[in-house]
Amino acid sequence: MLGFIRKQFIDVIEWPNPEPETLMWRFPVADQEIQNGASLTVREAQAALFVDEGKTADVFQPGRYTLTTQTLPLLTNLKNWDKLFQSPFKSDVYFFSTRQQLGRRWGTAQPVTVRDADFGVIQLRAFGMYSYRISEPARFFTEVAGVAEQYSGGELDNQLRNIAMTQMAAAFGNSGVPFLDMAANQVLLSQKMQELLLPEFAKLGLALENFTVESITLPENVQKALDSKMSMGIIGDLGRYTQYQTAEAIPLAAQNEGGLAGIGAGLGVGAGIGQAMAGAMANMAQTAQAAPAPAAAEDPQAKLAKLKTLLDQNLISTEDYEKAKAEVLKQLIG
Repeated sequence: MLGFIRKQFIDVIEWPNPEPETLMWRFPVADQEIQNGASLTVREAQAALFVDEGKTADVFQPGRYTLTTQTLPLLTNLKNWDKLFQSPFKSDVYFFSTRQQLGRRWGTAQPVTVRDADFGVIQLRAFGMYSYRISEPARFFTEVAGVAEQYSGGELDNQLRNIAMTQMAAAFGNSGVPFLDMAANQVLLSQKMQELLLPEFAKLGLALENFTVESITLPENVQKALDSKMSMGIIGDLGRYTQYQTAEAIPLAAQNEGGLAGIGAGLGVGAGIGQAMAGAMANMAQTAQAAPAPAAAEDPQAKLAKLKTLLDQNLISTEDYEKAKAEVLKQLIG
């Protein structure tokens, strides 16, 4: 008999052991009724909501309450209690976890298309973390969870990530900050995103506590183009870059058999080669800008001497030397 009575009437309502991932939990009323004067205990980082036939009523913050018409004014109005009720009543009680939901990950499943001041229309990916808490249990109940037995943070993550991605394009488009500057100042983007997301989270009964952008990346083809542009900016003067590359190559050539050391050449000869190559590059640039004047016929003996020098310095092969020498001798002998 006593077991039957305890099953039919509830005098203690609480959520003693909430799971970390659970955002909302319905107190198991089943066919039982809540006793007039029952005790409601709401622990820290919790809130309780009374729902009557699907309609939200009174919300309780942390504390211990004795349930009467004074402590349940909205429910009293819904049930048309015009005087102190004496009998048990039927109502659903939902508990909510109001602690911060920390370390929630977000990221772009697909690239987001944005308009950039430097690159025009580009697609980018971004990743980071955010944290939130339930700030309005009644709104969260009506907008998100509904009349479920319980609702977890994992069920909400996809919806919140989609909201973040929707605002990502707006954050880039309205900030007026180019991608290069935005990528270098992720704090600025984080602040802009949090500003855009605050009202969106509030619509769901949530308070966005923190939002951070950890990385921003471009598609591979755009990143390669950006790398090339950065490399050209670093190289600067092509003539100076060529001289630098030549100077770097001279010690390596001097160490190898058959290189500059193999023909008895020192660094002086190597420097001469570097100057000759730099001069050739300059001549090529001048040739591209203006049509060359007809060159005077070169002395065949001088040409043969140059060919021999190139052969001795291993700048041309023996076969090339023999062919070129044959041509010069043909012009000389006739």
